[in-house]
Amino acid sequence: MSTTHGPWGDVPAPEPAQSPAVAVVKATDFLAAQRANRRNTVWLIAILLILGAILGYLLGAIFEAYAGPSMTTATAGISAFGVIGAGALLSIGLVATAVTFAAGGPLILGLAGAREVDSETEPMLHNVVEEMAIAAGLPKPKVTVIETDVPNAFATGMEPKKAAIGVTRGLLGSLSRDELQGVIGHEMGHILNWDTRYMTAVAILVGLIALVCDGARRMVFYGSMGGRRDREERRGGSLGPLIVIFIVFAILAPIAAQLVRFAVSRQREYLADATSVQLTRNPLGLIGALEKLAVAQHPFAGANRATQHMFIVNPFRSFGPGSTALFSTHPPLEQRIERLRNLGIL
Repeated sequence: MSTTHGPWGDVPAPEPAQSPAVAVVKATDFLAAQRANRRNTVWLIAILLILGAILGYLLGAIFEAYAGPSMTTATAGISAFGVIGAGALLSIGLVATAVTFAAGGPLILGLAGAREVDSETEPMLHNVVEEMAIAAGLPKPKVTVIETDVPNAFATGMEPKKAAIGVTRGLLGSLSRDELQGVIGHEMGHILNWDTRYMTAVAILVGLIALVCDGARRMVFYGSMGGRRDREERRGGSLGPLIVIFIVFAILAPIAAQLVRFAVSRQREYLADATSVQLTRNPLGLIGALEKLAVAQHPFAGANRATQHMFIVNPFRSFGPGSTALFSTHPPLEQRIERLRNLGIL
């Protein structure tokens, strides 16, 4: 047991508060989180590229079946048009990935309607962001504001030196400085842990696969309405099963993509909360902010289904203790606040 020297001699030093439900977050956890988020990003891209290639193959095979025997190019049961379709959507996916890594942050800021503000316009916000960046040992992120009365915040960027933090006007108007510091510390935690790379890639690529699947499903559905019987006879009835397989896949692929979005561990938010406490040395600031955010959420113009997971609190729905982790973008606020209450100053 450690001791401290006082005016009446050495006395036992108070032990730091511990909770069996809350693990102490050490610096090595940040390194582990960074490695995990890099791996998660690679897996995300690989899974979505595979889904795109399968979708392209099915589209090509259906086109070949529509065209009839004169266009049949299948070899060993593999459709040449299917291979071309797979290659086309794979190429689109690779281009989308390149665009995401090159300009993912600005794309998300544009989707959110966030505009950059300078230190003269928002001096306190800039001051708090700079404090948290210094505490985290990171370059100061770009500072942006979304003009809505709903209080919320997010961070984006494919790497720390290109990161940005966005807050709503409602957040600035409803939080004290300590509470704002807690929120900015949370978002700085996402940047420090490289969560923003994964979350930005998810927002763009998962949205893309859902959009492509929806468009392809509509195209095949309306195309199959006319002349299908004649084509069925020319192709020996192979078109019907192909369309069924395609429609099933086009419905399931976006669901699979969404599950990839939700597969991020809830520890991502818990770790960002704990990082905020490390940076601010004050869990009460973030606790107060979360309590205010919990009762003020509803959809706003700067939020959409593709970016909902990036905000500190989901603006579309709240997740209670009974929420299924598989379909939750955030842990229950009650659990986050409870962990913060039990978390000692690190």
